[in-house]
Amino acid sequence: MATETLPSTLQNVLDQTTLKWIFCGGKGGVGKTTTSCSLAIQLAACRESVLLISTDPAHNLSDAFGQKFSKEATKVTGFDNLSAMEIDPTSAIQEMVEQSDSNGMMGSMMQDLAFAIPGVDEAMSFAEIMKHVKSMEYSVIVFDTAPTGHTLRFLSFPTVLEKALGKLSSLSGRLGPMINQMTSLMGGQADAPEDMFAKLESMRAVITEVNTQFKDPEKTTFVCVCISEFLSLYETERLIQELTAYEIDTHNIVVNQLLFPKKSTNCEHCRVRHNMQQKYLNEAHELYDEFFHIVQLPLLTEEVRGPQKLKEFSQMLVEPYAPDLD
Repeated sequence: MATETLPSTLQNVLDQTTLKWIFCGGKGGVGKTTTSCSLAIQLAACRESVLLISTDPAHNLSDAFGQKFSKEATKVTGFDNLSAMEIDPTSAIQEMVEQSDSNGMMGSMMQDLAFAIPGVDEAMSFAEIMKHVKSMEYSVIVFDTAPTGHTLRFLSFPTVLEKALGKLSSLSGRLGPMINQMTSLMGGQADAPEDMFAKLESMRAVITEVNTQFKDPEKTTFVCVCISEFLSLYETERLIQELTAYEIDTHNIVVNQLLFPKKSTNCEHCRVRHNMQQKYLNEAHELYDEFFHIVQLPLLTEEVRGPQKLKEFSQMLVEPYAPDLD
């Protein structure tokens, strides 16, 4: 096995004070939420203010901290500068639809037009989130993302929205005057479509700005979380390739749930799994040693729940875990 070239901790993330957006992502069930909560706790110790956002509809942040979070940023109990919020992209869309319904027939026509573009509904909720987040002053924002597939869609939204808004803007240029005449004839507000386009345009501005920041390695990085098994490693490789295609920086991999059986153990199951995990861990080192910090975390005997346990666990992100094998 090649000698490790980069330290096996996430200290590099804490040291890079220019970072504004940090994503944690990977397959379902590999420990993304625990990793993102732990990383947020470590960041809170060295940055002015930290916001932890879950975009996973399953919303595990409340479970992890043992405290109810909502779509409004709430202070995490026991921390002065760490807040958390849970966003459900689908409900964000519902709200937008209800708001624009007040524009009557015109509103619903524009809505149908907008939502005819594939992926635009999720992209709009993403824009709403980003608008909301940008209005709040946090020095760093950690995303606990939904499982891999959704994460990658989430990251392609800026491009989707740009295209959609481009189409709608050119349409409004051509159809605007006619729509205004029709609306006033039917007793509606003549400027309703203008309002709609102004709203979409302001969203596009936010999206473009965020997109630029996401592609800036000084401001954004993605932490891949996986377990030492074939499928998870395969998924991580796919994730890294897609992130590279989106020009999003990634140079940290967290390998979670590793078994370190004691030498004296009689547990056949533990030994077999340990050998299998080591095999894939070696493969990960061969693939990623040169450019990635590979952090190894153990499988614990109890769940990591509650602020105290998360604090203890978070130490392993900055100090390499040393198993007691005797």
